Amino acid sequence: GVFLYNHLQQKVRNAEALAQKYKQQQEALSAQLQVVYEHRSRLERSLQKERGEHKKTKEDFLVYKLEAQEALNKEKQDSMNRYGALSSQHKILKNQHDDVKKQLLDLQLQHNSLKLEHRKTLESHSQKYAQLQQEKDSEVTNLQDTVFKLREESKLLRKAHQEVHSQLLNAQAQMEEFRQLKEALQKMPGLR
Repeated sequence: GVFLYNHLQQKVRNAEALAQKYKQQQEALSAQLQVVYEHRSRLERSLQKERGEHKKTKEDFLVYKLEAQEALNKEKQDSMNRYGALSSQHKILKNQHDDVKKQLLDLQLQHNSLKLEHRKTLESHSQKYAQLQQEKDSEVTNLQDTVFKLREESKLLRKAHQEVHSQLLNAQAQMEEFRQLKEALQKMPGLR
């Protein structure tokens, strides 16, 4: 009976030790499980925060994209308006250039005509003067009057010639100015 009693006590002690061991393991596992739960809770909060930030970032990106598209459309419209204005101005300047070119051509023809007429008049006057000098030595006074009149007429012709020449120079300067303006317009990026 003593032996059986001792044997049962030994089994009880072993069972208590085993129970104590299991209890310690359970406490350790509970502590680990608590750490895992806390870590999971932190991860869920972090994930929720990341989702909120991602949603806000996505909304901000959509707003930015819309604003950028509107700005691009506005810039495109402004560029088209500027191009239209420059194109109209270019047409006007081209028409003005053609008009000045035609006017210059007319002035050149008029200048050549007046130059030829002036030369013919001078030749005619010289011939008349020589003929009158040879034929009418006795009429020096009348001849001097005639020469004076011819010289006055020559002055008027020279004056007219100078005026036409001045107009020609002005027209050439204006045409050069329009040529430079046309080159400047052709160098502008909008017109290319």
